[in-house]
Amino acid sequence: MSSSVLPSARTELFNPIHETRFIGLTRPFNCNRSKCVMNRRSFAFRGVAAAGLSVMGSSLTAQPVKGVERLEFKPEGYNFWTWRGHKIHYVVQGEGPPVVLIHGFGASAFHWRYNIPELAKKYKVYAIDLLGFGWSEKALVDYDAMVWRDQVEDFLKEIVKEPTVLVGNSLGGFTALVAAAGLPEQVVGVALLNSAGQFGNPNSVAKESEGETALQKFILKPLKEVFQRVVLGFLFWQAKQPARVESVLKSVYKNTANVDDYLVESIIMPAADPNAGEVYYRLMTRFMTNQTKYTLDSVLSKLSCPLLLVWGDLDPWVGPAKANSIKAFYPNTTLVNLQAGHCPHDEVPELVNTALLDWLSTSPLKASLQTV
Repeated sequence: MSSSVLPSARTELFNPIHETRFIGLTRPFNCNRSKCVMNRRSFAFRGVAAAGLSVMGSSLTAQPVKGVERLEFKPEGYNFWTWRGHKIHYVVQGEGPPVVLIHGFGASAFHWRYNIPELAKKYKVYAIDLLGFGWSEKALVDYDAMVWRDQVEDFLKEIVKEPTVLVGNSLGGFTALVAAAGLPEQVVGVALLNSAGQFGNPNSVAKESEGETALQKFILKPLKEVFQRVVLGFLFWQAKQPARVESVLKSVYKNTANVDDYLVESIIMPAADPNAGEVYYRLMTRFMTNQTKYTLDSVLSKLSCPLLLVWGDLDPWVGPAKANSIKAFYPNTTLVNLQAGHCPHDEVPELVNTALLDWLSTSPLKASLQTV
């Protein structure tokens, strides 16, 4: 990857980990009929909301989806677990075989607000906040996709302790995949909702890194970091506009009825946490710009369990072509296409809940979940 402040436009919004709840200050795409390409500036702008928004007052009085129960919003959070000395937030409801829900970049367990209560009628449902997001600690660590893999794997070992199905949206989808590949004895199924991740380029040739010159080490590298902090600090400050959160959410949700106070509040409250700005800086400069070595084909090659794809085909960032490519590469896949955007679980929760419950009830998966 380029060492510049932003990744290349080819990376489909920091593919393999690309997200939704980010704030754009310009038009995000240069589109034609068949392809939408992120430009570098808009890529960075979308990352700001995850860590830089001030808390906005909200009564959270918006009505839930008709006929679908909604998780109660608790500003103090639900449950906490200490992982490697860091405070990790999670929600748990229901009884039965366990299902673990993993949110996308900038979101939290509350993004599963319409899924947890319904799934909990038949399963023990966990929804975890990844380190650096939501109500989990904004730890000052070197963020890497494998940090979240390790977090989820340890959560399964220490908290869940049973055969489990992982469900993930966007960044959470890729995290679910790598965790499943690492714990094949415990993860018996994976469901991806508009997952992040990219297939490797077979024509690319890895370049050996050359040693840094004195000019690069002592002059150019420090100058680059200063530039990054100035630019990203400005973007961070610019994103502290609550109206911008709603605007971007409405550009990603094709049906904007669920873009309400609850959703906006669940995104911006964690930004008031100490170190939120520094976490954003580290994600933008260290994590997002060094991800091409983690590819979907390399992870799927290690997967051994059934896979479900629930795909919002109207997603402007991760279209149905990716779902088709995953299914072609990994035959043990069930694909459900929905007329929704990047977050189908929150936009059309009743359809996603039905798809998940139908898939979870299939005989092989049901038998695996009940094996202790």
